[in-house]
Amino acid sequence: MPTSRVPAAVDALLAILRAAPALAGVVILDGPPVQNLTGPERLYVGWSPDGGPAVALVQDFNAAGARTRDEQFLINCYAEVWSGDIDMQVQRSRVFELVAAVETALRATDADPEAPTLSGTVLWAHLTAGDLGQEQSEGARAGLVFTVSCMARI
Repeated sequence: MPTSRVPAAVDALLAILRAAPALAGVVILDGPPVQNLTGPERLYVGWSPDGGPAVALVQDFNAAGARTRDEQFLINCYAEVWSGDIDMQVQRSRVFELVAAVETALRATDADPEAPTLSGTVLWAHLTAGDLGQEQSEGARAGLVFTVSCMARI
C-alpha cells in the first residue's frame, strides 16, 4: 500500500498534459527548469517561480478503525508565455489559453471519463487557484502560477 498518491498523481498529470492536443508545441517540464530554456511557451508541473513547494499535502484517517486514510494535496504548476514583442495582452491571453487547456484535460468527457481522477490515481483533481504575473523585459512575459487540487484515498 502506498504511503501517498502524490508520485503517481504527478506522473499521471504529466502524461495527460503531454498527450493533450491543445498543448502540442508547449514545453512541459517535470519540476524546475534545469537549463536556460528558449521556447516561448512552457508549462511546469511541480514547480513555481515563487519558491513554494512542488506539492503540499495533508492526510488524516478516513474513518474509525484506521484502515484507510484521506489525502488532500495541491500540485503547484506554472504556465509561462513570452515574446520579443511588447504586446502584453497577447501574452496574457495566451497564458490563460494554456491553463484552460490544462483544465479541459482534467475534465471528464464521454471519450475520457477517467480524466478527473488522473488516470485512477486520485478520487478527483481540478484547478482551484491561480496568480497572474506580468513583466516587460526584452519583450512581454506573462506567467500564471496555478494549483491542481487533488483528493485521494490510501
